[in-house]
This record gives sequence, C-alpha cells and structure tokens, in this order.
Amino acid sequence: MKAVWYERNGPADSVLVVGELPTPEPGPGEVRVRLVTSGVNPSDVKSRQSRPLAAARIVPHSDGAGVIDAVGEGVARDRVGQSVWIWNGQWPRPLGTAAEFIVVPSAQAVAMDPATDFAVAACVGIPVLTALQALRLAKLQPGQRVLVIGAGTSVGHLVAQLCVQAGAQVIGTVGSARRAEMAQQAGVQTCVNYKTDSVPEAVRAFSKGEGVDVIIDMDFSSTVRWMEPGVLKPHGQLIGYGSNQPGEMSLTFRPLLFSSYGLKFFLVYDLLPEDRAWGLEQAQRVLREQTLQVEVAERYPLDACALAHQRVESGQVAGQVVLDISTL
Repeated sequence: MKAVWYERNGPADSVLVVGELPTPEPGPGEVRVRLVTSGVNPSDVKSRQSRPLAAARIVPHSDGAGVIDAVGEGVARDRVGQSVWIWNGQWPRPLGTAAEFIVVPSAQAVAMDPATDFAVAACVGIPVLTALQALRLAKLQPGQRVLVIGAGTSVGHLVAQLCVQAGAQVIGTVGSARRAEMAQQAGVQTCVNYKTDSVPEAVRAFSKGEGVDVIIDMDFSSTVRWMEPGVLKPHGQLIGYGSNQPGEMSLTFRPLLFSSYGLKFFLVYDLLPEDRAWGLEQAQRVLREQTLQVEVAERYPLDACALAHQRVESGQVAGQVVLDISTL
C-alpha cells in the first residue's frame, strides 16, 4: 500500500517519506479500512516534531474515514462495505491514517451516516470529540459567560458553536481577521485579537468586571498569563485540552485558592469509557442532524502530506486540513 511515514523527529519536508509498505491484515476483533481521507491535526504535527517514537517507523494521523474492506475473526462479515470514521487510529499504535489502509479494533471504526462527507468524517475523532468533551466537563448553563481560547481554530470553532447552542454568552480569542470571521459565524459575540489587544481587558469589559464563568482553553501556556482578577470569576473553572508549550509554567497559588477556581484538563485520546461512549453517541447525533459546521479549509493529496503538515504548523489555516487518499 502507499503510505507516508517517518523514522525520526524533525521538519516535515526532511523526515516524511512517501512510499510503499505492506498492506496490513486484520487480526481478531479488528477491521481493515480502505481510507478515503485522513485528518491532519496539530497533535499529529507535534508528534512528528518532537514526541519520542514508539516504533522504528510511524505512519502519522489518528483521524480518517473510509470503507471497511476486510474483517478479522469475531467481527460480523456484514461490516465489509460499511463507510466509517476512525478515532485513535495512531494511538497508541505506530500505523495511522496517512496510508491507503489502516487496521483498527472494530469499535474504533464508527459507521457513518450516509449524509456525512468523507472529508468531514476525517475531522471527527479529535476535533469534534474534543469539543464535545470540553462542553461535557463545562456543564454550561444558559446565560453563563464563556471565554473560548482560539475560537477560530478548528476545535475552538466547534467549541464556540456548542457554547452558543447551550445558551452561553461567548467571547473568543483569535489571531487573524479570517479566524475572527469564523468565530463570529459560530455566534461569538466579542472577538479579541490576542496578538494586538489585551485579553484580560477585553474579558473584563465583556463581563462588566465580573469575569467569565468558564474558560475553555487550547493553549494553557498563554492562558495562564491571563489569570488576572476580573477574567475568571470566583468559583469559575478552566477546562483545558492543550498547550503550545508543554513544559513548566508557574501559577500563583493564593489567588487560585481564594477564588476557588477549578482547573480540569483532559486528553481526547484517553477518555474514560463512559465519556468515550457519550462522545461517540453525541458525535453521531451532530453528524446526523448537521448541527455543527465542520470547516474543511484545505485538502491535499497523500503525496503532499509534508505540505499539509507545514500548513497546520503555520497556524494560518482557518479550519481543518484533510488529505485525500482515494476515491470510491
């Protein structure tokens, strides 16, 4: 099969290889999916850049969609021919969705609604499930104020939509005019450009000095610097799912204690079984009802995987980047 892989960390155009690998065979409880699309997420880029390799060769990407063409022992034969989307395709295994075929446990190939586009389906495993879990943990009530960090990013755009649908008042950080446009389309009431404006001042103005009830955060290394009085109200909570700088960062304990803040972090790859089951059910619902706008911004062929990584890495894409692998 045709695939993309890397054998060391480094820049995309230096380490990503396009070539032929053996086509995998499904084992007991597994299915093989002929991939049509593969989603490229920031976590895929970060893994290729610096995460220690768990095997001699890594085929990247955890998200994708395609058609089951073979099943292993114990899997119903009628799954063959079924259109599916993939979650945790490259977690914690070495062979992900940047290939013509992938083998995964049957439960990780979720039957697609016929109305769902394969490109959109390649954006569910990480972006949609992350947004849904963030809202599940936030437990928003109508009328609450929410600060969405990165409201014009692929995940933040989904988070903003879900917050608005829950009846919240939303302020979002953005880094460009295009991302501000996306955030506003999602229903964000106030956008603040974190590159040019003071986020704490904007939040205080938005919340009339009271602070927001919830921060939903994709870059804790930046947000931690904005934990000033009037940003997060007493007894407010921060729900975090990422950080651009994963190393040490400092927090002052006394304000956290005296404001009774709640800090909750989660990794979408490693959800509790009950959270995973709920997320899969809700993802199927929003896909079926088309209540979330999934923005597929750029599409590339498998051969251009390095360019796709560079585009995600640039931070300039307003939406999701998808690889087109095959046609049905």
